[in-house]
Amino acid sequence: MIQSSKKASLKGVITIPGDKSISHRSIMFGAMAKGKTTVDGFLLGDDCLSTISCFQKLGVKIDVNGNQVSIESDGIKNWNEPQNILNTGNSGTTTRLLLGILAASPIYAVMIGDDSIAKRPMKRVIDPLRQMGAQILGRSGGQYTPLAVQGTTLQGITYQMPVASAQVKSAILLAGLNSEGTTIVTELEPTRDHTERMMRQFGVQVESVDGEIHLSGGQQLVSTHIDVPGDISSAAFFLVAGAITDTSDIMLKNVGLNPTRTGIIDVLSQMGANLKVEESITNGEEPFGNIRIKSSELKGIEIGGELIPRLIDELPIIALLATQAFGTTVIRDAAELKVKETDRITAVVNELKKLGATIEATDDGMIIKGPVQLNGGTVTSYGDHRIGMMGAIASLIASEPVEIDDPSCISVSYPNFFEHLKNVKTT
Repeated sequence: MIQSSKKASLKGVITIPGDKSISHRSIMFGAMAKGKTTVDGFLLGDDCLSTISCFQKLGVKIDVNGNQVSIESDGIKNWNEPQNILNTGNSGTTTRLLLGILAASPIYAVMIGDDSIAKRPMKRVIDPLRQMGAQILGRSGGQYTPLAVQGTTLQGITYQMPVASAQVKSAILLAGLNSEGTTIVTELEPTRDHTERMMRQFGVQVESVDGEIHLSGGQQLVSTHIDVPGDISSAAFFLVAGAITDTSDIMLKNVGLNPTRTGIIDVLSQMGANLKVEESITNGEEPFGNIRIKSSELKGIEIGGELIPRLIDELPIIALLATQAFGTTVIRDAAELKVKETDRITAVVNELKKLGATIEATDDGMIIKGPVQLNGGTVTSYGDHRIGMMGAIASLIASEPVEIDDPSCISVSYPNFFEHLKNVKTT
């Protein structure tokens, strides 16, 4: 049970835990490179630990000491064929990106995930990989896990992305890195570019011009050191909490400010939030800084188009934000939400309605009217960390207690979320 308060106030400083996307990739690139790679600020969430487990089964030595990780590898050509199935847990990033890596490796492996992963579409990744020559088998013609990959020599392709998906793009590029020839990926809308940035940190030449990414295969990765900034998708929950609670003033430190991820800052600014990005520091290839958020009077806006890929993971908490804004907020062009850990359009609408929100689903988003006083109730998380955290933040402004049916799912991306919330909650 999470106790609510109409007068909840948040004050203090939070150091946001490491970015999940970058943490995943640091293990993957460190494992492909020959030598020792070190990582500071690694996210010790369940998803990232699944990535570590998979690469350890491939014979890569990975040591974890708090949020510091070291990876020692003889390179992708010297991995061991795993004796056991690679279990990616709840992690779509691990599953899809590992497909691209394994497809161009010299080994055979079988991948499986949890019940949620078993329902998530993999064909969008497997189709372009097969165009490169990948040998992948799975349920429904490769649509779903379990998936068996027989690594082989691949050929670079030119591929136009049918959907805006950083996971699909990254899987193709990771396969292209170890393929023959050049791989060119064209994006209709920019998606998060952590893969391209990290390639450069590991000494790979990759060019991005006018929506086209060019990558020559056969380049050697050079082991390096990675500093992981805080995850802006995790910061988003406290940014919203600070904006919708009374007399709040919190500072979020070490937040990643990659421009392909800062859509939540744009939305808050457009809605009139009292927000300030106080500092922007370049950390290797990834910019980061501190964000200060105070209680705000908000207005409804329309959210869609090219903004959506820059905040797709933040839309559940943005929907809660919109319940406290004056007027109507429309979220559109977000059909991708239906194929996340759960159908997040249905889940968000159902759970916020339980709490008294005026919200309705559309084919590709939702419409929210505000402001409304939220009631108490039970929020079903569907095993989805972002729905669980949305419910926890809703409890701060609800008139009665809010209960989350499975708060443990939050450990996927933010293991110390409740500790941080307790530390800044003053009433």
